[in-house]
Amino acid sequence: MTDPNRPLSGLHIVEVSSFVASPLAGLTLSQLGAEVTRVDPVGGAADIHRWPVTADGESIYWTGLNRGKRSVTADLRSETGQATVQRLVTESGPGGGILLTNQAGRSWMSHDTLSALRPDVITLEVLGRTDGTPGVDYTVNAGLGFPQI
Repeated sequence: MTDPNRPLSGLHIVEVSSFVASPLAGLTLSQLGAEVTRVDPVGGAADIHRWPVTADGESIYWTGLNRGKRSVTADLRSETGQATVQRLVTESGPGGGILLTNQAGRSWMSHDTLSALRPDVITLEVLGRTDGTPGVDYTVNAGLGFPQI
């Protein structure tokens, strides 16, 4: 349950992502009061076992970036799994219709496809570089000079 005193209380965001920038965006939105539902592929996203890990093998990284989020598992390669994500985004009622992802190039999850199902949908794709090429945080940050700050 979200805190009604936080600025994003009442928003529902669906997150389909891995690595740092997109999950961190979801975490930040959650901390600001949004209800964030993370959708993971069966078996977990690519970074589910990322170091550092506890003595039991649980990823501290994974746990830290995904705290405060709801979790749903779907087979993103199947039509049923894709329909589940579309439904989560488009049928979430008032304050919903928001997708946060870094999984570009999937037509079933594109803004055009989702806006045909819900005209007021908002999609945010965190992709890396401004020219559309992929990049992970440590390379993008270095390329932008962030470490020099």
